[in-house]
Amino acid sequence: MAKAQIKVNDNGSYRISGDVELIDAEGNVFETKPSFSLCRCGLSKNKPFCDGSHKGHFESCVRAEKKEEE
Repeated sequence: MAKAQIKVNDNGSYRISGDVELIDAEGNVFETKPSFSLCRCGLSKNKPFCDGSHKGHFESCVRAEKKEEE
């Protein structure tokens, strides 16, 4: 399987793809697809998954620091 990747979407969810297992605090496994989105705004009615409730109600544009070339 592909290396796991987490993308921080602007004003939205975390997009997860690749070989990953999602579990709850008790170790129970969530059924997932090869690629899925996790809520980060807290408004989803399908937590921990994103249901699009953030649209127009959540703002966050996170960027990683760029490494300087040597």
